[in-house]
Amino acid sequence: YFAVAHGVHAVRLGNEASISQTIPVKIGTLYALTFGASKTCAQNEVLRVSVPPQTGDLPLQTLYSSNGGDTYGFGFIPNTNYAKITFHNPGIQEDPACGPLLDAVAIKELSPPKPTRANLVKNGDFEEGPYRLINSSHGVLLPPSQEDRTSPLPGWIIESLKAVKFIDAMHFNVPSGRAAIELLGGRESVIAQIIRTVPNKEYNLTFSVGDGKNGCHGSMMVEAFAAKSTLKVPFQSVGKGQY
Repeated sequence: YFAVAHGVHAVRLGNEASISQTIPVKIGTLYALTFGASKTCAQNEVLRVSVPPQTGDLPLQTLYSSNGGDTYGFGFIPNTNYAKITFHNPGIQEDPACGPLLDAVAIKELSPPKPTRANLVKNGDFEEGPYRLINSSHGVLLPPSQEDRTSPLPGWIIESLKAVKFIDAMHFNVPSGRAAIELLGGRESVIAQIIRTVPNKEYNLTFSVGDGKNGCHGSMMVEAFAAKSTLKVPFQSVGKGQY
């Protein structure tokens, strides 16, 4: 018996096991995979996601949701008209009953947003991102660039060693629009973007800081860096969705 976070059925990948599917795609277009995954034993497990020419190893170590499994996003840009999506368990576990559990897979074609005169930040409201599973309420984890070279969050680079979470307004409190980013792991959670600017011209960076109304209590700190400037924003969360 396994706890299945999405639906009632799932696939468990044993030692060196793989499942794959080939789908038609557009060459040079940005896509994002969304899939539910969890580990089945206490030991650390790894799920290898491969969409040529990209491959990433996602460590299934930290459980961020409370229902038994996390949802992940994985970005890729195909170089052929057909993409073979493969999920693989590269480990040799001591217990043959262990192995990553997959219970939902979806794919979405993304439209990379462009900067405007009013806002030089691309996708500054985080409206463009991976598909959100209908029966999922805990957000989508976006892996760092070391594990996924193509960010599933258009315009942004996941620079930290840990993932960030893509959340929606249906299940979380967001300051505006339909989506937001939750920074996980304290200072280890970082998103970044390179913006084209004009030398010696003054720019104004604005952003909202708060909690997603998910019951989190405690003192938080968000640091913003732009060129040589740094800003520290303290925030005391009571878990009620305040900004």
